[in-house]
Amino acid sequence: MGSVQHPYPPGIHVPCLTWFKSDATQSIDWELQERHLEFLVSSGLHGIVIAGTNGEAATLTPEEKSRLVRLTRSTAQKLGRPDLPITCGTFGGCTQAIIEDTKLAAEAGADYVLVLVPSYFHFALDSAAITEFFQEVASASPIPVVIYNFPGVAAGLNVNSEMLETLGEHPNIAAVKLTCGTIASVARTAAKFGRAMDGNAKFVALAGQSDWLVPSLSVGGAGTVTGLANLYPKTLIELFNLYNSGETAKAEKLQLQIAVAEWGFGKAGINGTKWVVAKYLGYPEESSCCRRPYPKFLDEEKRAWVAKQVKMTGHFDEGI
Repeated sequence: MGSVQHPYPPGIHVPCLTWFKSDATQSIDWELQERHLEFLVSSGLHGIVIAGTNGEAATLTPEEKSRLVRLTRSTAQKLGRPDLPITCGTFGGCTQAIIEDTKLAAEAGADYVLVLVPSYFHFALDSAAITEFFQEVASASPIPVVIYNFPGVAAGLNVNSEMLETLGEHPNIAAVKLTCGTIASVARTAAKFGRAMDGNAKFVALAGQSDWLVPSLSVGGAGTVTGLANLYPKTLIELFNLYNSGETAKAEKLQLQIAVAEWGFGKAGINGTKWVVAKYLGYPEESSCCRRPYPKFLDEEKRAWVAKQVKMTGHFDEGI
């Protein structure tokens, strides 16, 4: 078992999109994947998450995930950031499958694993069972665990504040990503374990979207894991830095604009997110589709809406 010596790195972490070719098997477009990783790493992001929800974790083979982690590390090394924190998502239908995924992630070079509770038997999983699941995985994982609380994709299963108070005591659980949007969980985590930016909290909470980054930071949060960073990494870093340097009025103003763009990503879905990121970053549209059966993003009215919704001018990301 690993042991958390440092809290999960504060800041802006991106759940990197996974790009697929338009061939019959939708194999990964490794050339475009490397290009996108170069964009993300060179932006100065505080961490990269491979095989998260935006990375279509449920569609990836273990071999693909391992190669994605290795490519991320080699890209970071090439760009002078060899120690860039890399988190790898896990996926499986039982505890042992998740444990095996953590070992593969560690072997590939990941620093942390992002763990979502298996939900096929959601009707049988009470708070005690969910807590025991994370404890068992963390005890067997060779690298620290980040709890992924996303009831929307886990049949409504929620890791509440009471459970987090217990789980945060585990020596190999470093953080929780709250895609449930519950800011009170950030506050209660900080009350129990300390404010993330004070540098002495062994267990921290991160916002699951960037549209409540400033509110999260204000109650002791560590930052965010946000799909919007696939398009606006420098802008989000600027928001994070503005708030933490005491320029709260500027941070709050920028937060309002980011909230509008984040809503575009949220409402458009992963296929819409990939389409608009490809559009603004100049990637081939044929490589922007999700793996089937996720439908293609073809509705012209929806395309026009999301393109307008996420467009932020006068900010820090070149070409946007």
